[in-house]
Amino acid sequence: MAATDFKDYYAILGISKTSSADDIKKTYRKLARKYHPDMNPGNREAEAHFKEVTEAYEVLSDPEKRKKYDQFGQYWKQAGPGPGWSSAPGVDVNNFDFSQFGSFDEFINELLGRVGSTGPTAGRNPRWNYNYRTSTGGPTGFGGFENASGVGDRAAGTSADREGTITLTFSEAFQGVQRRLSLGNEMIDVRIPAGAKPGSRIRVKGKGQLNPYSQQRGDLYLVVEIQPHTFFQFDGDNLVCEVPVTPDEAVLGSQVEIPTPDGTVTMNVPAGIRSGQSLRLRGKGWPRPKGGRSDQLVKIVIVAPKDISATERELYEKIRASRSFNPRSHFQEIHL
Repeated sequence: MAATDFKDYYAILGISKTSSADDIKKTYRKLARKYHPDMNPGNREAEAHFKEVTEAYEVLSDPEKRKKYDQFGQYWKQAGPGPGWSSAPGVDVNNFDFSQFGSFDEFINELLGRVGSTGPTAGRNPRWNYNYRTSTGGPTGFGGFENASGVGDRAAGTSADREGTITLTFSEAFQGVQRRLSLGNEMIDVRIPAGAKPGSRIRVKGKGQLNPYSQQRGDLYLVVEIQPHTFFQFDGDNLVCEVPVTPDEAVLGSQVEIPTPDGTVTMNVPAGIRSGQSLRLRGKGWPRPKGGRSDQLVKIVIVAPKDISATERELYEKIRASRSFNPRSHFQEIHL
């Protein structure tokens, strides 16, 4: 990535580098609601903003990604340490200036003294590309995998499998989607089945590296990432959402329209429900691998109105004057 392509995720969200995880989450939810395509139909600028804030949140909400982003800046995706890749002994990169290199590959080639690098003082070996992972570990990424001329860099017995990530929207993951992907000079069509969840691994047979010993190609594994949704979240196999109700709905009970992944349903809210209680919509959650759906858990949040009419105020005052229920009656029994 060129320096001019660098995205300042903190600036995109309008927060500082010292912002807490809770601040990042609250800010993202506010911006996501503001720019969500459903709230701005046909507004491409809002859609672009929504994608930007979602991308920024995906990085800054993940402690490991945020640490790499803070340390390596525009090269954070290529940078280690990561699974199967530990930093070279005695190398301190905490205050290293990466801006002098055209890419992270150039920095690595410089560090290891490879011949022919295009970095500041050393050379680059065209056979080496860091955008793949073997079964023995290594840097990750998708696209630009090592070409066939680079297999000689591997030790005998190394797996020819490779791994990358694929990012889906909630809708794509729920319904399933077909994607056309580029593997260097090769284009492949990959079908993602309905019900993929974060961390799911999709195996594409025969699309890995060429094993120089068996002359057979390994497999490609795609790890699924799902963009955050403004309403739904995962809770294990189930989906969870928060639904606000008014005090009168909580006291008297009511029927509330609830969004689900495949449409709106009517849910009965029982009289006397408490804020924080969860109701279950059976079979309205996420698709299961062997068929059927998980459940959708609806967390009730009682919301008191801030602006009320004179009539509403009068009625609330009458309720307060005649109310027999005291939710704090047990306080008299509390002592040290």
